[in-house]
Order: sequence, then structure tokens, then C-alpha cells
Amino acid sequence: LPLRDIIVFPHMVVPLFVGREKSIASLEEAMANGKDLLLAAQKMAKTNDPKPDDIFTVGTIGSIIQLLRLPDGTVKVLIEGKRRARIRKFLEVNDLFRVEVEEIVEKVDKTVELEALVRQVHQTFEGYVKLNKRIQPEMQVAVASIDDPAKLADSIVAHLSLKLTDKQQILETENPTTRLEKLLELMQAEIEI
Repeated sequence: LPLRDIIVFPHMVVPLFVGREKSIASLEEAMANGKDLLLAAQKMAKTNDPKPDDIFTVGTIGSIIQLLRLPDGTVKVLIEGKRRARIRKFLEVNDLFRVEVEEIVEKVDKTVELEALVRQVHQTFEGYVKLNKRIQPEMQVAVASIDDPAKLADSIVAHLSLKLTDKQQILETENPTTRLEKLLELMQAEIEI
């Protein structure tokens, strides 16, 4: 499912409004076959009929929680991001996008440095939430209890006001420690602004 202006991360539940025929066909296919599909962002939101080259190769495997057909022909779908994956190749691009994917395995080496980084990210996010009134305080409470570096980075990045390319870069960063470091830099830059 090619997405415009949004990147879905693992552990994230998002409502999406889908109107393009190809995209609706992808959703119907996923509903008929186990409810999983790959969510990958388009490089340019304005592209109406994206080709394989218009889509980022790293996305998130998502699971459809709920699908609702609206009277105007569009579909509202609630999807939960599960895990990162890379598009190996496009198998079909006519009526819908069918791709072969390879899941991205995340390896975390627990170190004292990583523990310190996790704490620093927690503190910085706390400061960010105080400055940014659009983030609900409950979100900070939910994030405060996350120790897993991969889940922490993915949970925070979903709530930051970042450019699509910055979010995509974080999605593509396979190592959770490097991902946290990038996220920390981006948060510090946002706080300064």
C-alpha cells in the first residue's frame, strides 16, 4: 500500500483513508489473505499513479485491524505496524502492487552506553513534550515505560513533527542504537527551534 505524506512505524496504530483503486484492491487482497500488507511511503505525495521507482524500498509490515467502506467509495482502514521490511522486488503492478519482501531483523547489544542513551532519549522526549502542546501528556507516560531501544525509537518518532525524509531515514536505520542516536539529534534540533 503506497502511502502519501505518512510513514507507519512498528508498534503504531493509524487510521488511513484510502481512495485510489489500486490501493483499495491491495487492501481487499490483504483482507482475503491474512490481513497483512506492506506499508511503504511514496517519495512524492503528489504522484497519483506511483510506479515502483516512486516508492521507498523500506516500509513496515502492517496488520489490518478494521476496514470500513464509506459511502463516497473511499475506505477507512485501521492498521497496526508490526515490523520493518525491505521490498526485494515488485511482482505485479497492474491492478495492485504485489511485492516480495524481506523482513529486517533488529539486533540489539545491551551495553551500559545503550542504557545511558535510552535514559537520555527519555529525558529529551520529556523536554520536547513540555514544549510541544500537540502531544498528549499520556503519550509521555506511555513512552516512559518503554525500555526496548527499537520500540522506544519507533514510539517516539511517530509523534515528532519531522519531515517525511527524516522519518524515512529513521525507518531505514536498522540498528536500534544508531536509530536512537539519530532520533536524539532530531529531537534536540526541534527543541532548539
